[in-house]
Amino acid sequence: MTGNPYQDDRGNNDRSITKDGHAGSREVVLPGKAATGAPHKDGPFLIGDAMTGGYGSGADILHGCTLAVNPGEIAVIVGPNGAGKSTAMKAVFGMLNVRSGAVRLKGEDITHLTPQARVAKGMAFVPQTHNIFTSMTVEENLEMGAFLRRDDIKKTIAQVYDLFPILGDKRRQAAGELSGGQRQQVAVGRALMTQPQVLMLDEPTAGVSPIVMDELFDRIIEVARTGISILMVEQNARQALEIADRGYVLVQGANAFTGTGAELLADPEVRKSFLGG
Repeated sequence: MTGNPYQDDRGNNDRSITKDGHAGSREVVLPGKAATGAPHKDGPFLIGDAMTGGYGSGADILHGCTLAVNPGEIAVIVGPNGAGKSTAMKAVFGMLNVRSGAVRLKGEDITHLTPQARVAKGMAFVPQTHNIFTSMTVEENLEMGAFLRRDDIKKTIAQVYDLFPILGDKRRQAAGELSGGQRQQVAVGRALMTQPQVLMLDEPTAGVSPIVMDELFDRIIEVARTGISILMVEQNARQALEIADRGYVLVQGANAFTGTGAELLADPEVRKSFLGG
């Protein structure tokens, strides 16, 4: 990828995210990117297909829920509180029982693999909370993200600092001392250290200001433009759908609406029921 993928400077005046001299054009090249934006020959690159299930032996929370994303796409999951959005993400990552349906990555059934095994296959998950080691420095957090790797990680760390310049400035600072937006950057950066093909984000902008939210969305777009698939739960539904290639509206653990981000934003029923008119 060459140059700035954006035509505006949303969020670039917020110095809690970026630093002077890095808000303009730059090259960001992340490792582990997929080779193509096309679907896999056996279907979508990643799909949670007709998933029904819940936690442990408890009641089902998901009811035939389907989510899919291809390389370089941003797929956004929105819906009311309690709709099963985060549960659906966790099901795709292997964190709860899928009693029927399947999860497939590159055509391979991974339904019964552990989360650790899915990381080894190219998936990374950033939970909404407790997603950094607060007592460790920024750089130590990134190093922890590369625990499965046996190669030289210095280049990847440099690439994360290029994506999030403020982290380079604060590399020796304890992550727990950072602002909320900067902590989210550490969490995303640590996930990128695994060189994922799929990056899963659970409400990455929760609790941050609108300016910081815009900047985080910009960085997510940059990651997707390298070919990495993004599957994201987001509470700021309208703003998330504006950057989404695919959108899924969940209600009570099932698909209520599915389409491109633009299609869902234009749908009167979606706007009325989920976007405030």
